[in-house]
Amino acid sequence: MKSLGLARSGDRLSILCLGAHSDDIEIGAGGTIISLIEAGVRLDVHWCVLSAAGERTNEARASAYAFLEGAHEGKVEVADFTDSDFPDQRSAIKAWLVELRKRTTPDVIFTHARHDAHQDHREVNQLTWNIFRDQLILEYEIPKWDGDLGQPNMYMPLSREVLERKIALLERHFGTQRSKDWFDRATFEGLSRLRGMECRAPEHHAEAFILRKARLL
Repeated sequence: MKSLGLARSGDRLSILCLGAHSDDIEIGAGGTIISLIEAGVRLDVHWCVLSAAGERTNEARASAYAFLEGAHEGKVEVADFTDSDFPDQRSAIKAWLVELRKRTTPDVIFTHARHDAHQDHREVNQLTWNIFRDQLILEYEIPKWDGDLGQPNMYMPLSREVLERKIALLERHFGTQRSKDWFDRATFEGLSRLRGMECRAPEHHAEAFILRKARLL
């Protein structure tokens, strides 16, 4: 399959990561971030988590900085919006994102998928497209019991080493999530194997995204 690379070794790339909750970015795009860093891309990453109450705030910050190890520049912000109540906070979240837009000019944005079953995730997606009008937007997927996984059309192959690092960091940093029956190695490895099969990844694993709009030249 012909590859359309975001950047090559030595290139500088600015990325904005948006996640409704403290583990979303890591699950959906963590392997991609690690892979770009390991490929020698000079990443400037603005990592924003909109909801992370109590202990999850510390988890969010520690995990983000661990995933960003080796990045050229990494900034982590954690907001205090109420989990599972994003639709009722739409105006406040929009204002927060508008203010964020004044402080960052990313080349690429990672955000939630449009048809995600979680209402918080959908709200972040809608506001991303509403506010950021001149960026390449990649929508990542989050496995969950709702069974809402779609048909992605953009893939990032992961090496086995990167996959193992991603899973290890998730297990290490999110103790509050370990009781959830879906939050385990089998889920993360199984989804990455399926996506790797779909794009014929060299080491059989990948993360997948929905790319709705892009410019080739």
